[in-house]
Amino acid sequence: MKIVTYNVNGIRARLPRLLEYLDEQKPDALCLQELKCADDSFPAADVEAAGYGTVWHGQKGFNGVAILARGAEPTLRRTGLPGDPDDTHSRYIEAEVAGIVIGSIYLPNGNPRPGPKFDYKLAWLDRLRAHAAEVLAEEVPVVLAGDYNVIPTPGHDDVFSVRAMANDALMQPESRAALRRIVHLGYADAIRVRHPEGAVYTFWDYTAGCWQRDAGFRIDHLLLSPQAADRLLDAGVDKDYRGREKASDHAPTWVMLED
Repeated sequence: MKIVTYNVNGIRARLPRLLEYLDEQKPDALCLQELKCADDSFPAADVEAAGYGTVWHGQKGFNGVAILARGAEPTLRRTGLPGDPDDTHSRYIEAEVAGIVIGSIYLPNGNPRPGPKFDYKLAWLDRLRAHAAEVLAEEVPVVLAGDYNVIPTPGHDDVFSVRAMANDALMQPESRAALRRIVHLGYADAIRVRHPEGAVYTFWDYTAGCWQRDAGFRIDHLLLSPQAADRLLDAGVDKDYRGREKASDHAPTWVMLED
């Protein structure tokens, strides 16, 4: 079972790339982030025609998350992350697909820092940790997948230039520590389980020839509960899709679980 996370950076603009990916890779489940469209603008008919059922949580012009399932309808469990009833951002959706609980996550960027946006990012990570602990207690296969906007380590395996990102909210000690606290609940970082060493990037900025120079970093993660990690076969990045015409600045990042 191939489960993918893919920040599409605007689903209307990237719809041809998304449909192309579905046709060529045929993932069993796909988590989308940064839809940038309201609920009533989501291209449900196009996705359904490609053979996928979908649940989504949109927001006009910003954010937005979805979960797709091949040949099935995902069973929606929740939209929005608990813990802040005043949070209007569409950054979390959770569904069950083939007996696996899947969360699609679009974590706040947090820049500029210091400031309220960085504080919001850290508070959001704390809320995610609390919810991740609750889901973990169900003792079922769980995959928390998405654009976490956190570079896990300040090393070249996770980021092309430590100096370039030194002041960015994505690589601050507080951000990294908050992500570690989630992992240390008992989750496995699928990419690093399969690729413990070596550069693995999932994002390349559009500017300064970052793609051409392979100046990327790793911010798209798939965290597995022990029940999911026991079924782990492989994990990786479908990097070539970043180089296609009018592509997202993220590449699809995936995990393969035993059926």
